This record gives sequence, C-alpha cells and structure tokens, in this order.
Amino acid sequence: MRWDHLFDDLAGQLEHELQSEESDLRLEEERLRLGRLPLRERLAVLKASADPALSRVRLRVRSGETHDVRLVTVGRDWLAGDIDGGAGASQAIFPLAAVDSLVLTQQQADVSLDPLVATSELAARLGVAFLLRDLCRRRAAVIVVTAAGSATGTIDRVGRDHLDLAVHDLDAPRRTSAVEHVRVVAFDQLLLVRL
Repeated sequence: MRWDHLFDDLAGQLEHELQSEESDLRLEEERLRLGRLPLRERLAVLKASADPALSRVRLRVRSGETHDVRLVTVGRDWLAGDIDGGAGASQAIFPLAAVDSLVLTQQQADVSLDPLVATSELAARLGVAFLLRDLCRRRAAVIVVTAAGSATGTIDRVGRDHLDLAVHDLDAPRRTSAVEHVRVVAFDQLLLVRL
C-alpha cells in the first residue's frame, strides 16, 4: 500500500516537472518571437484587426510631429493611411524609417503583439520606391515633408534612393512654366508624402 503512494507521488512529481518544462519552453519561444518582431508586423496586425478603432494609431515622426493615422496599407518599408489635418482628412505615405514612435492605447499595444496571420497581400512585398514610382506615373500632386520643411509639386523621377520633385503650387498643374525648381530628396530624409 505504501509503495502505491510512493509511486503515485513520484508520478505526480514527474508530471509536474514535465508540465513546468513545457511551460518554460513555451515562454522562451514567445520571448524569442517577440525579440524578432518588427515594427512593420505590429502595424500590420493592427491594420488587420476586426475592430476599426485599433487601426487608428498616433504616429510620431523624426521631426517630433504627431499624426493620427487610420491604417489603410502596410508595405514592406512604408505605411499608408488617412490622416486628419486642419483642413480635413487626406492620405499620406510614411516610410517606416521616418517613424520615431507609435503612441498606442494599452489594448492596441497588447493586440499588436499577436502573431500576424499570413496573407498574400502584394503591398507587403512592395517597397516605398515602387509606391513613389506609381505616384510619378500618375502625375499626382503631392506634399513632400522632410525634417527641413515641406515642398509641393509633382514627382518627376524616382531613383533607387531618391526622388526628383518638380516644385510648383499644389493647385497648379505641372507645367514647365509653373515649376520653380527641381528638388532631389533622398528617401532617408522623407518623413511623409501627403496626397
């Protein structure tokens, strides 16, 4: 009879140790996953959330300005969204390198740590240069914002790491006579491009 209790006790201890080891392994795997978690993925999780309130984030860019953004698309190295400005909502593109920080609610911070469900979204594979080339082809009037200030105009060319902005009034179509000058802007200086 005493042997039965001894073996039951040993079996219980072994089971407890195995469960404890499994729990420690799961915690270590989660720590490793979080250690490899990029900002882009956290934004993509918020954008994909079923709750529209979670996809509204406050971004602070390197210049110190903050923007309330409703996430629309998260690309490889950029995000696009609707921002609230003084004159109403507009669309903007933010290179991820320009994002200084995110100001999130506790719920947003918690949800953003969830694993991203794999999607085959094309935007996730496209870089900011591809997006800017599309704006160039469309001849869209834009506001390009850098830490040194902003300029309005039309993107004439997009290189590997820079763009040529024909600077002119936002209301005027891009005509040679309307162009004041061409500003060559390095991608690493871009804070946002507003449409």
